[in-house]
Amino acid sequence: MNREIMKNIEALADPDRNTRLKAVKRLADNGQPAVEPLIMAIEHAESKDIRWYAAVALARIGRPAIEPLITALKGNRDSEFRRYASAALGHMGEEAVDPLLTAMKGADPSLRGFLSASLCRIGPPALEKLREAYASPDTELRECATLTLWEMGESGIIEMMQALERDEGES
Repeated sequence: MNREIMKNIEALADPDRNTRLKAVKRLADNGQPAVEPLIMAIEHAESKDIRWYAAVALARIGRPAIEPLITALKGNRDSEFRRYASAALGHMGEEAVDPLLTAMKGADPSLRGFLSASLCRIGPPALEKLREAYASPDTELRECATLTLWEMGESGIIEMMQALERDEGES
């Protein structure tokens, strides 16, 4: 494993906030090579602060971290790990929407909740795809979309109601 990446992961525990923020930036700048070490940092961190800073670095890496994070979420049932990994995904924005929806298929109920929370955090950029999933003939995906839209509050409920109205108009 890259020594510089490990040094920066260790710096996530530094008492100085500026040191931690600089480490996050350097880890994000490393991109793909930092993804697996950061996922391991979230998994094995001794503090929530380290997990949080590692999640921020992953969120800043973006697209290269999406699939590895989803794979890790499927393989790790620890709720603290899932909380921070899903938070990272939720801060990646629209590019994470399709992979998150795909991951909901066949996922355990707990994981679905975390994936749904990621989509809720993404917010409006996820609405179009959630509306499509809500109209899907796939009952499992439709159920996941319904619950996520409901959790999104007003904007999600409005999307659900509009989809129902469109469906009724097509009948």
